[in-house]
Amino acid sequence: MIAGTTLIYWIALVIFWLSVAVIFYSYVLFPLLLQLLAGRRRPDLESYAAQDLLPRVSILISAYNEEEVIEEKIRSIFKTHYPINKLEVLVGSDCSTDRTNEIVNGLTGEFEGLRFFPYQQRRGKGNVINDLFNNATGSVIILTDANVMLDENTVFELVRYFKDDRVGLVDSQMINTRMHPGGISFQEKAYISREVYIKQHESVLWGTMMGPFGGCFAIHADLYEPVPRNFLVDDFYINMKVLEKGYKCINNLEAKVYEDISNNLADEFRRKVRISTGNFQNLRKFSHLLWSKTKGLSFCFISHKALRWTGPFFLLAAYLANIVLAMGSTFYFYVFILHSLLFVLPLSDLLLKKAGVNLALLRFITHFYSMNLALLAGFFKSLKKIESNVWKPTKRNQA
Repeated sequence: MIAGTTLIYWIALVIFWLSVAVIFYSYVLFPLLLQLLAGRRRPDLESYAAQDLLPRVSILISAYNEEEVIEEKIRSIFKTHYPINKLEVLVGSDCSTDRTNEIVNGLTGEFEGLRFFPYQQRRGKGNVINDLFNNATGSVIILTDANVMLDENTVFELVRYFKDDRVGLVDSQMINTRMHPGGISFQEKAYISREVYIKQHESVLWGTMMGPFGGCFAIHADLYEPVPRNFLVDDFYINMKVLEKGYKCINNLEAKVYEDISNNLADEFRRKVRISTGNFQNLRKFSHLLWSKTKGLSFCFISHKALRWTGPFFLLAAYLANIVLAMGSTFYFYVFILHSLLFVLPLSDLLLKKAGVNLALLRFITHFYSMNLALLAGFFKSLKKIESNVWKPTKRNQA
């Protein structure tokens, strides 16, 4: 038994509570603090009116085997209220092997502003977007995924704040569809909805939104920088490059887009491992911004991203420290029992799911730990040399 007065015990005590505090701060205290600071503020920015002379817009889509959604996507864009003569859509097929090329080719005759680039070698989303950008003519660039649908006002709402010269990037509000109680769709939606409002508060306070969701966002063409060919999370890279240059990155809740949310835990876990790998690439690339003089930037980068991404290490540190504390304290022994139970609950959830029992609270715990496990796996993958950003898209229209 380790005595409570030993140095090891006190070191363990500090590690335990420091780790708990970091997790609590990143997931609970930081969002609440932002909410209190932001209040009911709206963006204090110049904006276009619908009758103004609007800028030309280029919408870029990197598509790989998107036959299920690509026609609906293109049609959703051209239903826009934005002036059609100031809009072009560039679709790059990343060596698709299904009917994507055939479908897009057929639509080029229907929509004058649609331009198609069928690439013969698979190179990944970032590289396709880089090529499409080189062919774009708009002063505002919208990057959007094939499975993310727009409404009539989305393009205008993404463009409206570019009237303010301080704005470099504008994100949309993702609205999730096709909810399934048997999977993780409700938990994923809750997580995404919470992230939307964190980013909204970062936007109105300092214009330091920590990365768009990637499904649909706009950037001033003069600020776009090609994504390195081996970077896995292109949207965050583009966002941080804009902030690095001193421009604002904001979220516009009125720029609404719609996406079929992921429901399969295994598919979502693989996607999050890839994203996590890219997160650590970006953390190393932009580590100098952790100490930026730009108001709010370091605060948001550390609190919202750096601490969140390193969360698995704090979870592990807390558990290991709890083992030491449990050997010298009855109180921490019971804390250790509860702590261990939390790790067992995701397994219980998986077993119950196989039996057709879906408990929402239990599923939230599973979602939290699977997300952190993906971060841990992504960290170790990021230590290896990454040659390409080619990846397999998440299955569409999940049941």
